Parts: sequence; structure tokens; C-alpha cells
Amino acid sequence: MKLPFKVTRRRALLSAGLGLPVAALGDAVALEPNWLCVRTVRLAKHEPVHRFVHFTDVHHKGDRALLQSVVDRINSLRPDFACFTGDLVEERSHLAESLQLLREIRVPLYGVPGNHDYWADVDFEAIGDAFRSTGGAWLMDEAVRTRDGKLTLTGLTCQSGHRPEPARGTRNLLLMHYPAWMKRFDGLRFDLLLAGHSHGGQVRLPFFGPVVVPWGVDEYDWGMFETKNGPLYVNAGIGWFFLNVRFRCRPELTVFEL
Repeated sequence: MKLPFKVTRRRALLSAGLGLPVAALGDAVALEPNWLCVRTVRLAKHEPVHRFVHFTDVHHKGDRALLQSVVDRINSLRPDFACFTGDLVEERSHLAESLQLLREIRVPLYGVPGNHDYWADVDFEAIGDAFRSTGGAWLMDEAVRTRDGKLTLTGLTCQSGHRPEPARGTRNLLLMHYPAWMKRFDGLRFDLLLAGHSHGGQVRLPFFGPVVVPWGVDEYDWGMFETKNGPLYVNAGIGWFFLNVRFRCRPELTVFEL
């Protein structure tokens, strides 16, 4: 078929140059926000004692299908327990549905609040009831041990001067919303620290990284970091804030083998 115009090198390069941004925009808007990623991080040198899932920053706004897919995937992974590090909802009107779905998680669910949970003035007692119904706990500057007694989970509110003390005789896992919060705890070391809040930046450019991250993140935008307090993992989150876009930063469940 004869084209109505002559294809020149210049036109080909121009078409490619225009096509790439359009493809990237389509990926960021239509594909990645609902394309759940499961990452596995093995910290055990030998046979792992615990295998658990970390998720964060759901920001549930009524997208039942997305949160249901998260719950179903957690159950299909069959971990020992699951950890959540804050920002369940942005508005109280969505709390009941989010808790209804989280109650379907078939392993103990442990969690802490995020800044949006405070701003939405949600009922922490209701959240606590839902987490306890799974066999887990809503940890407001509190610590609990797993059923086998080999791991202590400590959860921070990030609203007080509480100083978490690692328990002796067990491994220690610290849950918090703000990654940079751990800089407040000189002299303390945990086997693993988990945080959220950053969303991984949601949009990450090649050779540049996240376009923007919120306060309380500092250099800990996404992934594993070795810190003086122990290995810190910052999860990219499930939901979105401000704009429903993600680029090179899919919603994430992280499986840890410890």
C-alpha cells in the first residue's frame, strides 16, 4: 500500500519521539495503578523461621476490586502473618468497607496508623477490632509476640516520643509509617524495620528516581536500605494520593523470609 506521505528519517524519529510519551502516559494512567506486584525479600541465611507479607498505603476510596485483589493475593501467598504500615483510608466514609475486606485476611494482621488515618479522624477502636478478628493487633506504641514466641512486633503511632525497645530473646520487627522516623532511635537495632508513606514516589523517572516524595521520607524513598538501626524496607504502597498515576512503581506486596 502506498502511503499518502513520504516516510523520512526525520518523520520516523519524530513519530517515535511522540509515541514514547503517549505510551508512557498510557502505562502510568491505565496500567500500573492496578497492576499488583509481588516482591520477595529473603533475609534468612538458612531455612527461614518466618514468612510474612508487608503492604501499606491503601488509601481506600471505594475501589473495592483493587483492595479485594490485595486481600485475595495475601491469602493465596499463605504467609505466617501480614503487616500493614498505615494510611488505610483518606475519608471516614470508606473505613467500614475497607475493614470488611481486611477481615477476610486468613492470617494474623498487624498494623499501625498513618497520617491520613489521623487526618480522616477514623475510629481506631474499629480498626483494632478488625485486626484482632484475624488474630493480629493494631499496635499503638505497643509490642506483641508471634504465636511461636520467636518474633516480637513493635508498632509506632509516630505521634509521640515513645522509644521502642527491642525484646531480648526474640527477633525484632518494627512497624512505622514514616521511614525517616527511625533516625530518632540512636543505639537501637532491629532485625527488620518496615515503613510506607512514600508510595515510592508513584512516578519514577529513569536515571532520576522519584519526581516527588512527601515529608518524613528523606533518602528512604523505596526498597531496602541498610541503616544503623537495622535493615529498613520502604514499600511502594497499594493506593494513590493526589493523582491516580504510577510509572515504574507498581502497587506492591512484599514477601519477607526472615
